Amino acid sequence: MKFYGVISALLLASMAHAQEEKQPQTLFTNVHVFDGVNEARIENASVLVEGNLIKSVSTEAIEAPDAAVIDGEGRTLLPGFIDNHVHLALPGPTIPLMETDKTWMDLALHAAAQSEMYLMQGFTTVRDAGGADAGIRRAIDAGIIDGPRVYISAAFIGGRGGHADFASFTAPPNAESNMNRLNIGVDADGVDAVLKAARNNFRMGANQLKVMQSGGVVSSFDPWQMEGRTVQEIEAAVEIAEQYGSYAMAHSYRKDSILRALNAGVRSVEHGFMYDCEIGAVMEEKGAFITTNLTAFDPGLTTIPAIASNPSSLAKALSASAAFTDYLDNMRKCPAKRGHHTDCVGTVGACNIQVAYEKHLAHEFFGAYTSLVAMTSVGGEIAAMTGDFMNPYPDGKLGVIEEGAYADILLIDGNPLEDFSVVGTGDKWFDAEPRPESPETIRVIMKDGVIYKNTLE
Repeated sequence: MKFYGVISALLLASMAHAQEEKQPQTLFTNVHVFDGVNEARIENASVLVEGNLIKSVSTEAIEAPDAAVIDGEGRTLLPGFIDNHVHLALPGPTIPLMETDKTWMDLALHAAAQSEMYLMQGFTTVRDAGGADAGIRRAIDAGIIDGPRVYISAAFIGGRGGHADFASFTAPPNAESNMNRLNIGVDADGVDAVLKAARNNFRMGANQLKVMQSGGVVSSFDPWQMEGRTVQEIEAAVEIAEQYGSYAMAHSYRKDSILRALNAGVRSVEHGFMYDCEIGAVMEEKGAFITTNLTAFDPGLTTIPAIASNPSSLAKALSASAAFTDYLDNMRKCPAKRGHHTDCVGTVGACNIQVAYEKHLAHEFFGAYTSLVAMTSVGGEIAAMTGDFMNPYPDGKLGVIEEGAYADILLIDGNPLEDFSVVGTGDKWFDAEPRPESPETIRVIMKDGVIYKNTLE
């Protein structure tokens, strides 16, 4: 008994010592804080980070003698940005080429480089809206590669001839495609197939599910107007997501499709180009969100090579542009909880440009404060919908600067509420010059309490 007593005492002493060990601290001083929620900055503040969480935000001096100190010199400190719709593992340039000419290694190496690009553009969290699995998150969290926190959707859940059908034109039904084999997209026709695909996605590390409801523009077989899922198929995906304590999002364009998705339990509408005030009222009632790629409203959209070179895609783009004209006015008139959304498929350099242009359009269409909230706290709320079971980062809030939140922090020159360009915008898209690895005005990038960029030293 004495022997076991000694062991117990040693174990207790060891545990107490571990608890007493101090975690590393970083103290930001002389900063003006945009907290992700309130339009007024917290002036002349200090922010103390301990480990990977924010310990204190104060306008009084913070005593932290052992902390590494970063003097903000009057710069703005704000939450790391969140992009709610990325595709890390889709390098483009076209769907047929991804289907016939890309191996798993092509896609994995692209995802690694794309992840680092997003982090260096200030995005400390992204939601992959289809294509990637948990492997990329594991590599980032293990420190093998640099990148943001990643919320995974795994394979797009679609149907034959829909927006997740990447097979060649001559492929017979049920033939396995390259994208299906790599679990990037799955044809799930019927409730049973959707249930199986949904469960498999969670098995592959998904945090939420993505349903392809409407068609697309650059894809091969699907008019954008199509309704690609039955109510029962959508409800099946929602049911599995809710069994896992999470939620489903839907690629949805038409008004009736959006309403169908919301009434079936979808919590995040992707694109949602025919949004109006009726949809907004339903979203508010159900606590739903919308994320929209604003580049869809760019007048030069039809000049994209993937669209302009394909008569079918060009016709779809022209009809879509004509149908989506009321989105911006409706969103301003009846604002919904809208998350930032880039939706880039292509090379890292091209997506770097598109990321900056999406930031620019957000400001042009909705102003600085609304755009910053979309890039921060709204994205944090969307991430939190993955619940207690499937949220890979459950220990703190994302998208806010407050005590107990994750230490995902940017320190930038100037005041983005007055000069939005300091967040790293670009006012050109297809004819833009290559952009730097990271905007000069973003001086410090911290994710999970670790500094990935600091040009103040």
